[in-house]
Amino acid sequence: MSDDIKALASRIPLEVENQGKLEVLDEVLAPDFIDHAARPGSPPGGEGVKAYIVALLRAFPDLNISINRQIAEGDLVVTHGTYSGTMTGEFAGMPPSGKQMISDGIHIVRVRDGKLVEHWAVVDELGMLQQLGFIEVPSAAETAG
Repeated sequence: MSDDIKALASRIPLEVENQGKLEVLDEVLAPDFIDHAARPGSPPGGEGVKAYIVALLRAFPDLNISINRQIAEGDLVVTHGTYSGTMTGEFAGMPPSGKQMISDGIHIVRVRDGKLVEHWAVVDELGMLQQLGFIEVPSAAETAG
């Protein structure tokens, strides 16, 4: 069973985000799906996930996610992934920077009856924003203080 739910949890990064197959969301998300990591103002459930991924792929058309490791226990799957891409479009109010980023994220999903029902995430957004040039990286002298 743990291999089955790992495979299910892998479909969003590998098929939806890497390949742009948005229809997979309808296959893997339960109708009552809750995204605890949704951005404020996002539509609820699967519609919010779809809107976020569409915006992400417009901003980072070369987005690539690799799965580094997964752990499954009971009805939960934890996935550690690495995201990379070049920001050529607007995202979350930020203009295209033309810069590349590499960012790690940890996602936890709950599975029920072969569908994803809940999602939590911790993503290195600070590192991503620094790489894209939206937040200044402190110099060594500033941090030695």
